[in-house]
Amino acid sequence: MIINKLKIILASQSPRRKELLESLGYTFETVKLNINEVYPAHLKANEITEYLAFQKSKHFEKVDKNTVVITADTIVWMNDKALEKPQDAEQAKEMLRQLSGNIHQVYTSVGFTTQDKFQVFTDCSEVHFLEFTEQEIDFYVKNNNPLDKSGSYGIQDWIGLAKIDKIKGSCFTIMGLPTHIVYKFLQSLNTEL
Repeated sequence: MIINKLKIILASQSPRRKELLESLGYTFETVKLNINEVYPAHLKANEITEYLAFQKSKHFEKVDKNTVVITADTIVWMNDKALEKPQDAEQAKEMLRQLSGNIHQVYTSVGFTTQDKFQVFTDCSEVHFLEFTEQEIDFYVKNNNPLDKSGSYGIQDWIGLAKIDKIKGSCFTIMGLPTHIVYKFLQSLNTEL
């Protein structure tokens, strides 16, 4: 049973995060953040997502009692580098060529800001892709929206349905919200009230 005595604010305009939080049974407000998602060059993998989730939380200097703000960040990590959101269709195609037939990790960090503290948790899933043909890459880029997704793909889109051979971890982490972590944390806050 969902216990919800909290006011929940989701600081994200991601339709996938919104859908997943709704699917958990929570009611919440959404707030759009205009943040330049830059990070120090020395950061790696989960350090990047944790840093950005924290930077997003800084937009909420004062959080009311019994309120929690959720921030999150997701990156695709492969060959010791981040594959971020592509700038254009050609960059999206190049990223997909890199991912084709290879294994990569997806890191999602989710931050929780309450009246007295900020806590961040990270989850990682491993994705095994089958090989893509150039025609499949063209089809995907033309018929989906890779420009708003880290690594140029969404697991819920055609390429995820047709070309993922194996996943180790949560598919929801890949979608941008580790729901098992979110549920556990929100329920722990609710039981404290």
